[in-house]
Amino acid sequence: MPETSANNAQPLPKPSLADYFELLRLPNGFTAMADSAMGYLFVQTLERGKLLLPPNMPLLGALLGASASIYLAGVALNDVFDLEVDRRERPERPLPSGRISLKAAQRLGWGLLGFGLLLGGLAAWLSATIWPLAVALLLSLTVIAYDTGLKNTWAGPIAMGVCRLLNVSLGMSVAKEAFSPANFLAAGSIGLYVAGLTWFSAGETDGRRRGRMIWGIMVMVLGVAGAALLPYYSHRALPLLRQEPWRWQMLMIILGLLILRRAIWATFDPKPRYVRAAVAQGVLAIVLLDAAICYTVQGFYWAAMILFFFPPAALLGRRMETA
Repeated sequence: MPETSANNAQPLPKPSLADYFELLRLPNGFTAMADSAMGYLFVQTLERGKLLLPPNMPLLGALLGASASIYLAGVALNDVFDLEVDRRERPERPLPSGRISLKAAQRLGWGLLGFGLLLGGLAAWLSATIWPLAVALLLSLTVIAYDTGLKNTWAGPIAMGVCRLLNVSLGMSVAKEAFSPANFLAAGSIGLYVAGLTWFSAGETDGRRRGRMIWGIMVMVLGVAGAALLPYYSHRALPLLRQEPWRWQMLMIILGLLILRRAIWATFDPKPRYVRAAVAQGVLAIVLLDAAICYTVQGFYWAAMILFFFPPAALLGRRMETA
C-alpha cells in the first residue's frame, strides 16, 4: 500500500534519484573518501615520483567504501533525527518536503551504516588486523552520538572533528605503526579543521553568531597549521621539506588564505547565502588539505591521486545547487 502524506490522504510522490542524492549530500561523500585515501597513502611505503597503483587495491577499495558508507549514513540519519527542526528551518529538504518518507530515510541510513561496518570487516580480513573494523565501529558510534544529541551541544563540533579524525585513521589503520605521533598530527589536522568549520557553519541559520564564526575560523587555522608542521614531526617527510621547511609553510599559508577567504568575508557580512557559500567551499577544501598532507611524505603524484576526488565533489555539488 503506498505511503501517504501526514497532512492529507494523497499518496506521496515516488522519490527520484536526485532526491536521494540531496538527502545524502552525495558530493560531500567524496571528501570522506579523500580522508581515508590520504590516511592509507600516508602510511604506505611507496615509490616516490612514479605514478604506480597502490599495492593493495581491494583493501583500499574496502576502506574507501566503508568511509563513504558511514559518512553518508550519518548524513541521512542526521536528517531523520532533525526532522522537526528542519520542518521549521529547512522545509525544502527531502524529508520535511515529503519527497522522501521518514521510513525510507531510516532504512537507507541504517542500511548504509551496516554496509560500512561490513566493509570495515572486509578491510580487517584483507589486512590481517582487527584495527580497520575497530576504527569503523568507533566511527559509527561517534556518528550516532553526534546525530542523536551531541550536535546541539557544545561538544557537537568536537564530535564532528573526531569523526573526520577517525575517517583518516581508518585509512591508516592497516599499517603496523598506524597510530604514531606523525600520523596523529596528520589526522588531527583534518579533525581540527572540520571542527572549526562546524563551529563556523552555525552562522548559516543564525548570522548573528559572529563570535562563534570567528572562533571557528581560528580553529580551522589551527588545522592548517598542523599540516604545516608535518615536516618537523614526520621522519618520512620529503627531504626538501625537511631541509627547507619554510617553503612548505609559505605554501600552506597561501593555501590557508585561499581556503578561508570566503569564511573571513562572511564574518564581515554574515548573510546566510555568504555563510552557505563559505561552508560549501570549506567542505570541498578538505580534499585539498588531504592532498597537501599526502604530499609531505609521498610527493606530487600520490598527492594528485587525492585530487581526483575534487572534480566529482565540485561538479555534483554545483549541479545539485542548480537543479
